[in-house]
Amino acid sequence: MKILVTGATGFIGKHVIDSLSGRGYEIIATARREAKDVPEFKQHADVKYVPCDLDKTDINFFELFDKPEAVIHLAWHGLPNYKELFHFERNLFSSYFFLKNLIDNGVKDISVTGTCFEYGMKNGALNEDMASDPILPYPLAKDTLRKFLTYLCQKHDCKLRWIRLFYMYGEGQNPNSLLSQLDRALANKEKTFNMSGGKQIRDYLPVEKVAEYIVKISLQNKVLGIINCCSGKPVTVKDFVQGYLKAKNQKIELNMGHYPYPDYEPMEFWGDDRKLKKALKEFDRLEP
Repeated sequence: MKILVTGATGFIGKHVIDSLSGRGYEIIATARREAKDVPEFKQHADVKYVPCDLDKTDINFFELFDKPEAVIHLAWHGLPNYKELFHFERNLFSSYFFLKNLIDNGVKDISVTGTCFEYGMKNGALNEDMASDPILPYPLAKDTLRKFLTYLCQKHDCKLRWIRLFYMYGEGQNPNSLLSQLDRALANKEKTFNMSGGKQIRDYLPVEKVAEYIVKISLQNKVLGIINCCSGKPVTVKDFVQGYLKAKNQKIELNMGHYPYPDYEPMEFWGDDRKLKKALKEFDRLEP
C-alpha cells in the first residue's frame, strides 16, 4: 500500500515517518521544504520525499503523489498560536480543498489529526461521544474541518479517522513549550524555574508514542471516526515536571504560581482511551 504523509518535516511528522518506515509500505512524505533541506528522510529506503505547497489549486494532488491509497494528514501552519484568525481564514480551507482534491480523484482512506481543545472547557475524562465546543480559532477550525470531511467522506465512501491529540513532548517540540523552557533553564544552570501553579491536570505522551499511535490507528480499518490519542492517565503539571526532573536526575527549584493559569483551558481534563485501545487491538489483530 502507498501512504501519503503531509506535514512530514514537522514535530510529529518526522516521528510518524520513523514509525511508519519499515512496515512494508511505500511512503510518500511531503512538506513545503525543498528536498535538499530534509536529509533525514534519506535513511529510509521506503520513503520518497515530494516537496509541495498544499495551498495550490491547479494541481491534481492524487497524480502528483503517484496515486496514494491512504493519507495521514498532519500539516497545519502557525502553531502554537491558538488564538490567531488564520486558522479558519486560511488553514481550514487549505486542508479541506487539499483533501477534497485527493478524495475527488480517488483516495478512499484518510486520517487527520485534530486537537483535544475541540472539547472546549469541559473538565474530567473526555470521551469521543461528547459534543465539541471549541472556544479558540485553532480548535474551531479543526472541528469545522472534521465536520466538512465527515460529509465529504460519506458522499465518496471514504474512511475517515479523526485523531484528537492531547499533550505531547520530545525532540523537536516548540522552544516555548514547558519542557523546552525547563531544559534551557537546566542547561543555563539557573537556580529557579518559573511556572504556573502546577495544579492543572493534563494528559501527556512522548511524541514517539503519539506517532506510533497515529500510525497504528491509521493502519486499521475497523475503528473509525473520532479517536483520542492520549495516555488516559491524568497527572498534575507539577507532578509531570517533577517526574521529568527525576528521570533526568536533575534538580531545580520550581517557582510555582509565577505565571497565571491559561484562560482557554479547563483546570482538569484528560483523555478517555477506551476507543484508542480498541483501535490498537484491531491493529495488533491485523499485523502478521
